[in-house]
Amino acid sequence: MTAAHTLTDLGWSAFFADQCRPDEAALLPQRVATVHRARMGAVSEAGAVKLMLPVHTNTGDYAVGDWVLVEASTQILRRRLDRRTVLERRREGSTAPQLAAANVDALFIVTSCNADFNPTRLERYLALANQGGAEPVIVLTKADVAEDAERYRREALALQRDLRVVIVNPREPEAATHLRPWCGTGRTVAVVGSSGVGKSTLVNTLAGPDNDAPQATGGIREHDAKGRHTTTSRSLHAIAGGGWIIDTPGIRSLQLGDAAEGLDTLFVEITELAPECRFRDCTHAHEPGCAVQAAVAEGRLDPERLARWRTLRAENRGNTVVPTGPRGNKRR
Repeated sequence: MTAAHTLTDLGWSAFFADQCRPDEAALLPQRVATVHRARMGAVSEAGAVKLMLPVHTNTGDYAVGDWVLVEASTQILRRRLDRRTVLERRREGSTAPQLAAANVDALFIVTSCNADFNPTRLERYLALANQGGAEPVIVLTKADVAEDAERYRREALALQRDLRVVIVNPREPEAATHLRPWCGTGRTVAVVGSSGVGKSTLVNTLAGPDNDAPQATGGIREHDAKGRHTTTSRSLHAIAGGGWIIDTPGIRSLQLGDAAEGLDTLFVEITELAPECRFRDCTHAHEPGCAVQAAVAEGRLDPERLARWRTLRAENRGNTVVPTGPRGNKRR
C-alpha cells in the first residue's frame, strides 16, 4: 500500500464527505488498514501511514475499512465517520459484537468443495452479510479435486434467493477475472471462511505480485478438511485491478445476534409465507392454519431448511438484548 491513491480510489464518496463539518476542513480523511490491540494503521492519498492514537483510545471501537479524520501535521486520529455498512459477529459465550470490517460492498464467503462445506455455517455468514448491508457471494474452492463440484454449487445456490456462487482456483490469475464484477475502483470486498479454504491465497492473487504485505498461507488436514489459522488479524489490501480487499482470521464458531433482518432475507421463502398464517405470532411448529407447515407438507419447502431457520432464529433472539422498563433494564 505504498503507492499513492486518490480518495475516490480508496472508496471515499459523498456519504462520507457530507459528514465532515466546516471546522474539520484542515483534517485529512484516511482509511483504517490495520487494527491491533494498541496501534492502528491507515492508508491515505500519499500511501500507508501509522495513526497516532489519543489517550484512552479503544481500538476495539474501530474496524478495518473505517474512514477517520486525522490531523495533517501529527497524524493524530480525531474522529471516525459513520459507516455505510458494517460486518460484526458474536463470539461464542458473549453477546458483545466483534467488529470484522466496515464500509464493505461485498462479502466473499469462501468454502471448499469438501468436508468444509457446511450449509449451517454458510447460512450464518449469509445472515451476517445481509444484516451488515454487504452483498454476499459464495466462493467455492478446491473444485479441481472434488468428485462432483457441481453438486456443491447447487447446494450453495439453494441457500438464499438470487445468491451468486462462483467457482475459482485461488492460485490462478483467472480468479481475479471471475470475481471482477464485485471489484473495481473505489469498491471494497471482505473475505471470510474457515482456515485452510484458500482465503489468504485468494487475497494474494487479487492483490497481485506487487503486494507489499502478502498474507501467509497454510494447508489443510485431508481427513477433515480443517486448516491452521494463518491470518491472525484483519488487514486492507489493494486489488491489482482496482478496489480493496479485507482478509479476516478463520472463523469456526459464528454466533448470531441482532440479525433479524439478515435472517429474514436469508430465509425469504419463510418470511413471505408468514403473513398467510392464521396466527400473527405463529412459530411455524404446530399451530393450525400455518402456511409454512402447509408448504412443507406440499413439498414446496425443505423441512431441514425450516429446522435451520428455527435454530438460528432462537439463537439470534437469545443473543439480542432488548432494553425494557423505566430503569432501562434489559432482557432477552
